Amino acid sequence: MLSLALAALFLLASHFGLPSRAIKPWLSQRFGERAYRGLFVLVAFAAFAWLIVAYAHAPYLPLWPPAAWQAVLVLLVMPLALLLLVGGVSTPNPSAIGQDQALDRPEPAAGVLRITRHPVQWSFASWALAHLLANGDLASLLLFGTIALLALVGTRVIDARHGAAGGARWQRFAAATSNLPFAAILAGRQQLRPAEIGLQRFAAALGLYVLLLILHPWLFGVAPLAML
Repeated sequence: MLSLALAALFLLASHFGLPSRAIKPWLSQRFGERAYRGLFVLVAFAAFAWLIVAYAHAPYLPLWPPAAWQAVLVLLVMPLALLLLVGGVSTPNPSAIGQDQALDRPEPAAGVLRITRHPVQWSFASWALAHLLANGDLASLLLFGTIALLALVGTRVIDARHGAAGGARWQRFAAATSNLPFAAILAGRQQLRPAEIGLQRFAAALGLYVLLLILHPWLFGVAPLAML
């Protein structure tokens, strides 16, 4: 359990420390931007690998009892989480690295960006929080809690960085979108347009959902439908 806690701290520290204003400029100037990005990817991979291995070897210490509603919650959350993931990686997003040119589009946001300007981060956050509740043990709290914290704080860090450097172009995008999913839609600043997301993305998310249901018992030793 100590190894898992240290892995969680290392993951958070590396992800928020390396891109910080105190460290990134020094590394980029000393070794170059490409080397910095390579280092970040390497450290991130090592941090996640340590976290997963430590979780696999951590003892089971229950914190709350399992209940059927927890499994139902996961089954309901995962389709949206997978749609945000599929849409997030396949839609040009001004908040992603190297995609600032998307700020110049006539429409500030389209597709899943109308739901949230951070679809990938919210995909991981919703997946992690749902699985945290469904597992209910200390090791899962550390694993899924760390991933959720990384994703949620990451949205604020991205907003702050782009808000400081993006000027009026970023402010236009931010005003038309929201960090919290569906908040801009509920506030009347945005509209949900499923046609923009596209049938292919819906089909891909559904296919991933079914595939995970089938493979989950083999990959993780738990059959989600059997927990209902």
